[in-house]
Amino acid sequence: MQPIVHPVVGYVCYAAYARWNRGEPPATAPALAAVLGATVPDLIDQPLYLGGVTPVGRTIGHSLLFAVPIVTVCWLLARRADRERLGVAVAIGYGAHLATDVPWHVLAGDYDELGFLLWPATPMPPYSGVKTLGTVPGLGLEATTLWLEAVVFVCGVGLWWIDGRPGLDRLRSAIR
Repeated sequence: MQPIVHPVVGYVCYAAYARWNRGEPPATAPALAAVLGATVPDLIDQPLYLGGVTPVGRTIGHSLLFAVPIVTVCWLLARRADRERLGVAVAIGYGAHLATDVPWHVLAGDYDELGFLLWPATPMPPYSGVKTLGTVPGLGLEATTLWLEAVVFVCGVGLWWIDGRPGLDRLRSAIR
């Protein structure tokens, strides 16, 4: 999944949880925590890859062997500060990132690319890129994972907008 889509998916997953758990759209702080949690794997792995430290862009931050302890520590710290919702939001965001990196490989049959989930215990070959899902009948256009990601992105931003754009006020304040 493209890096820009992960924060949106993290938001959507936390928004669903907030509605299920509290019956309302997410509050600003947990919404931002979910977005941050969904961004962390790429914030860790992409600089390491671009700097030549790791051979591919999905290693440490995308590995469950690293993610589970990090999410646990975040949750424990949030709980200690009596901000348990923030810990839950980080866990949902981080988990959403890892979970949404899986389906494209499964749909394309590139199971070896799932090695990131237990890296370094399992090897991670180079990412083969955008996956083809088929052709659009009658048009001859090739449907790729980018199409689905674009739909997810637009729908997720739409939900965030309907929810009152939680977090936007805080971002504006930080910029000023």
